[in-house]
Amino acid sequence: MDFSTRLLEPNAQGWDRPRDVSVDGWRIDNMTDGALAAITALFVIMMIWMLWACFKHGRKHAAEYSDGASKNWVWAKLGIAIGIFVFVDGVLFYHSVHDLDTVFWNFEEPEKNPATVRIEMNVRQWNWEARYAGLDGKFSTPDDIVLVNDLHAPVGAPVLFQLTAVDVLHALYIPNLRVKQDVVPGMVTRAWFTAKEPGEFEIGCAQHCGTNHYKMRGSMTVQSKEDFQRWLEAASKDGVRAFNPSDKEAHWGWSWRKEI
Repeated sequence: MDFSTRLLEPNAQGWDRPRDVSVDGWRIDNMTDGALAAITALFVIMMIWMLWACFKHGRKHAAEYSDGASKNWVWAKLGIAIGIFVFVDGVLFYHSVHDLDTVFWNFEEPEKNPATVRIEMNVRQWNWEARYAGLDGKFSTPDDIVLVNDLHAPVGAPVLFQLTAVDVLHALYIPNLRVKQDVVPGMVTRAWFTAKEPGEFEIGCAQHCGTNHYKMRGSMTVQSKEDFQRWLEAASKDGVRAFNPSDKEAHWGWSWRKEI
């Protein structure tokens, strides 16, 4: 399919950003819009200030030297700095910390949800290798579902990733689900989302990972819960038939880590 068309559909939200199909994506969009509004307001104020100075003080105006140390100017600068911090940086900082703490880095929430779909990803040049626990609910067993560049998730259920890389730094990037997480060799990182509508969405790599970085593309298919369950059952049975005990390279999964 044409992902470039899919990502920027006519109903894309905001400044032609990828259409948000995640439950908490609006938080990121609000932060982006807030920062853009603040930057625009400060730019307009400074431009008006400079234009006023240009017209107010013409060529005949005698310049007056000031080292900026007068009490009035010091208090003015202090007031401007405090105002900008409180109404711009302070608000953005508060909301960013709040959203990270309560949602994006709150991994206890999906861990305790029995409906959570857990995915282990072993990332390499130039593939997204994914592993789902099969019908037995355990990783590294014969009914595991192992996929390459093709992920599946249900609508309305948390999807929790544990990610590692075998070669260089990568970054899992699913724009429509507002997911971006570095994948670091030698450690396991985490990310999660909850999708609110079905569809097929592009997966990309947000870190330049080598000469074929452009090949790090995959797809995330979000399905209804019923369709996802049917897919899970069929894929788990296929995993049992394809399981080869002697293929050691295929057994890269790990016991799910509750604490990282």
